[in-house]
Amino acid sequence: MRVGILGAGGMGNVHASKYKLMPDVEVSFFESDPEKAGQFSQRWGAKAMASEDDLIAASDVVDVCLPTDLHLEFGLRAICSRKAVFMEKPLTRTLEEGRELVGAARDAGVPLMPGQVVRFFPEFAKAHGIVKRGDLGDPAVARVRRGGVAPKGSREWFMDHARSGGVLLDLAVHDFDWLRWTLGEVESVYSRSVGAQKGTGPDYALTLLKFESGAIGHVESTWMDPAGFRVTFEVCGSQGMIEHDSRNSPSLRTAVATAATGSSTDPRSAAPIRTGPEAPLSPQDDPYFVQLSSFLDAVKGGHEVPVAPEEGWAALAIAFASLESARCGEVIQPSRFR
Repeated sequence: MRVGILGAGGMGNVHASKYKLMPDVEVSFFESDPEKAGQFSQRWGAKAMASEDDLIAASDVVDVCLPTDLHLEFGLRAICSRKAVFMEKPLTRTLEEGRELVGAARDAGVPLMPGQVVRFFPEFAKAHGIVKRGDLGDPAVARVRRGGVAPKGSREWFMDHARSGGVLLDLAVHDFDWLRWTLGEVESVYSRSVGAQKGTGPDYALTLLKFESGAIGHVESTWMDPAGFRVTFEVCGSQGMIEHDSRNSPSLRTAVATAATGSSTDPRSAAPIRTGPEAPLSPQDDPYFVQLSSFLDAVKGGHEVPVAPEEGWAALAIAFASLESARCGEVIQPSRFR
């Protein structure tokens, strides 16, 4: 299968490293910066194309790894050429653009998958399964923290919120998607932020989600942590809890209240049951590899992609409700944006 990568920045390199492990994938790319293009070609043995149009024409699948404000333009160009599209998250820079992109793909019958890669991280995937099976009882509270230093990006585009949307759109969208996937539809959001109102620079946001089920979620998102990147989560239910800290080993811990370990009404008395990966992942277990290979399998097999484009758009709606809440200081319903 011929995969064309648009953009040789951070995510373009991550994706190329995974495609290189797939023997039936041939990679080409387009990058407007000659120095970056030369480095990318040498590193991955990929063919550099002369233009975006040349890349799209020569590809079966177009993988868009460009700044967020360029997603709609190049997604539509690929769809109009009837090429399957993998779109790095967030799906688009605005809700209107997301609606247009998803509609164009559905109308054309072209596969489109948003890069909500957190669903494929083993800790998050395992926790999702545990919650959905009911092992924790009725979910009540979820807390997710994700962040580190501010990302660089070409020409500092991440720090230009007009292009990236800032931390709520670029980073928190991961956790909005996972929480919605795991706990159901979000009824309302309330966000406060530091930095976002300036439109440039580092960014920190705290978002409270109320789910239709009655559960509540707490999402902390930051590009202001000098200690480096860290992810934690905790989900508490009526019968137990599961927690993850990316700096711990093993990183996943479950405590479930049973007759043998404690009172069914007090999960804190339960003896911890350690679960989750304790050894380094093999390359084929890497979440980016699993995400991209499952997408290509769906394209080749003619079946639905693992993450539907509407799922990416729903996460976008939560992010924009959060942005509006941070702006006006009020509780906002994501349904207003859908």
